[in-house]
Amino acid sequence: MKKTIDTVLQSAVADGDITGVAAIVADASGVLYQGAAGPRRSDWKEPIGPGDAFEIHSMTKPIATAGVMQLVEQGRLDLDADCGDLVPSLRNPMVLDGFDGDGKPTLRPAAAPVTLRRLLTHSSGFVYDQWNHEQKRWLEAAGAKRGDYYDDPAKCPPLAFDPGSKWEYGIGIDWAGKVLEAVAGQPLALYLKGALLDPLQMNSTGYVATDDIRKRLVGVHQRQPNGQIEPVDFSRPDLPPEAYSGGGGMFSTAEDYARFIRMILNDGELDGVRVLAADTVATMAQNHLEGDVLVRPLPSAIPTMTFPVDLYPGKPKGWGLSYMINLEDEPGARRAGTLSWAGLRNSYFWIDRTSGVGGAIFTQMLPFADPKTLAVYDRFERAVYAELH
Repeated sequence: MKKTIDTVLQSAVADGDITGVAAIVADASGVLYQGAAGPRRSDWKEPIGPGDAFEIHSMTKPIATAGVMQLVEQGRLDLDADCGDLVPSLRNPMVLDGFDGDGKPTLRPAAAPVTLRRLLTHSSGFVYDQWNHEQKRWLEAAGAKRGDYYDDPAKCPPLAFDPGSKWEYGIGIDWAGKVLEAVAGQPLALYLKGALLDPLQMNSTGYVATDDIRKRLVGVHQRQPNGQIEPVDFSRPDLPPEAYSGGGGMFSTAEDYARFIRMILNDGELDGVRVLAADTVATMAQNHLEGDVLVRPLPSAIPTMTFPVDLYPGKPKGWGLSYMINLEDEPGARRAGTLSWAGLRNSYFWIDRTSGVGGAIFTQMLPFADPKTLAVYDRFERAVYAELH
């Protein structure tokens, strides 16, 4: 497996498809493959190493959701209760119905409540502005930024649709983190550290870029409209604890994330430490979208941030509690029921509980859903299954 996957990664770098990548494959028992190719940044000499760190963006979501589901297990949260009873900003949500002739937003009351299940499945109506032109327009009209609204209902962005009626990827798990904080009585980062990261020995994962993490961070890149990849000088500012989000913001390493993948493959347990009940993991791995709702393609409203997103085009996909779920086998690769998702800077993971294997690749490049990076991810995954079979 090592020779095969090394060749996939090294060829992708040599061909200029990506500048650098780390990858890992694991089963319930341990790591099956770990490797990397390319420099930590295209204008640096140092190669990417096994302990290097990445901003994982939305790969934070499954970790935060696992924390939320611990509270569901304990009976402290109900998946179908109105979250407005815990977080005032979620009470009496409004739906954006368009804009009037003067360019002012037209709002109406939502026809259903925002529940935890809907937040975790991206069916609550909360969306991301980079994939929704009307949400982008509303933020601009309101003079608001994405994180302005947690404690002020007047600043809470409107929903794009009635809760439960559609799927669209969005800020639902950011809000789920606020629901967790309301019940746990402590900041999200502190809760997740004590309840998940420390027990799983994910010692290089968290919201704070410590000096140690900063020394190991892989550099950031941007693919230009002409297809060239250029390094970008970027350093995320330190955030106050109240700004930490269930939807993104963590740093991690390939080794650490593989420990999380292995926990899910082990039905909530790792190295003798249980953080979730097996029944809870099984529940998270089910499709929770309502009726005939399915995952749908996402257009790009901010081209420098993301390409249009349509993973496995033409194939039916559901959504579990924080994961995309392939509803059909992918020949030569993942099986039906596989859990997966991604981070904004083109990092991707999958967890195939049927085949008992999972894996992830990590890059630090925008725009998201970069076609060449997705092709590398596909070749990587198919190489894994070819070696397993």
